[in-house]
Formats: sequence, structure tokens, C-alpha cells
Amino acid sequence: QVQLVASGGDSVQSGGSLRLSCAASGYTFRIACMGWFRQAPGKEREGVARIGSDGVTTYADSVKGRFTISQDNAQTLHLQMNSLKPEDTAMYYCATTDNSGGCRGSIRWTLFGNWGQGTQVTVSS
Repeated sequence: QVQLVASGGDSVQSGGSLRLSCAASGYTFRIACMGWFRQAPGKEREGVARIGSDGVTTYADSVKGRFTISQDNAQTLHLQMNSLKPEDTAMYYCATTDNSGGCRGSIRWTLFGNWGQGTQVTVSS
């Protein structure tokens, strides 16, 4: 099992920046890739960004050019969010998968089995 603790969420104005972090512990050697997801009230959970153990990154179209996912090591994941918009408001979750299938194609939350508790991001106009 992998334990994940997300942090860094806050309330900011439109155009502002935030940096989310996610600390992983436990069986991190089994992680195939890590990702950030978000869920706004009344909406479905969606994939935001993903990074594989090989460093390959994938982004949702809605955040390309504004968000950057990175890893310090297998234990720490970040999401740098710039030019934030009100539609970025959501609870943000970090997650991992040991299923290599989850590291290809679109970012599908159903293929990620380990989840952190979420950190709230609110962007006001």
C-alpha cells in the first residue's frame, strides 16, 4: 500500500499561482506513475496531469501550458499551477497506480488505486 498526503491548496484570485505537493510513503517502489486529479461540486472527477516513472508527462487539454507536474523523487509529487481560472476551482487529489496501463493514453482516474485525502483550490474572479 502507498499512503499519500496532499497539501498546498488555498484560495487565490484569478491569474494567480499555487503549488500543490503530495508526499508518498509505503510501497513507493511499486508505483508506475503518479497523477493529479480534481473534482468540482456536481462534476465528475477528472484527470489533470500524470507523470510516469520514466518522467513522461501528460496533461489535460484544459491545463496545458498553465500547469506543470514534477517529482522530486519517488516520494514527492508537485503540481505548479499558474494563470489560475475560476473553473480550476475544485478539490485536488494526488493518486498513484502500479498498473502500467494507467500510464498510457488519457488520464483515467479509474486506473489509479491509491488516493490522498485531497486539498481544496478555490479561484475567485
